[in-house]
Amino acid sequence: MVWIEVMKMSFPQWLSLSALIIVLDQLSKAWITGHFGYGESLYVLGVFNLVLAHNTGAAFSFLSDAGGMQRWLFSIIALAASVWIVWLLRRHAAQTLFALALSMILGGALGNLIDRIAYGYVVDFLQFHWGEHYFPAFNLADSAITCGAALLILEGFTGKKHGTAAG
Repeated sequence: MVWIEVMKMSFPQWLSLSALIIVLDQLSKAWITGHFGYGESLYVLGVFNLVLAHNTGAAFSFLSDAGGMQRWLFSIIALAASVWIVWLLRRHAAQTLFALALSMILGGALGNLIDRIAYGYVVDFLQFHWGEHYFPAFNLADSAITCGAALLILEGFTGKKHGTAAG
């Protein structure tokens, strides 16, 4: 983890990383929607397919059948979380692992928020499976959120605290 400690970045640089994640996420979704029809799948490896899927819910299609209210509920949650993450990033920009995790989560949340607002669903296209057992399709934004969350857990083991209290 020494390499991560020498990677000191400023608040604007952390926001730039989030922006890069958003751009890569949106470009990948534009590519898949331009080359695949809804539900179309392409076998890539024995455990991996590309597939165009639309997720109107949250993770693992949670609340996907809620009648449309979930679009705005998850949009409001993503906006509120993003504001909070930006505040935390500004305050803790010098804490590299924590800021990296937050930047990844922010980029992923905003990448999916763009889809939710523009289309009413999130574009998913990465699908892993083992035999007949399929993991729900996901995208680069989901991957960034997951990696960011894993980094937050890892960072939690270092003993550093980042609460909202002064200090």
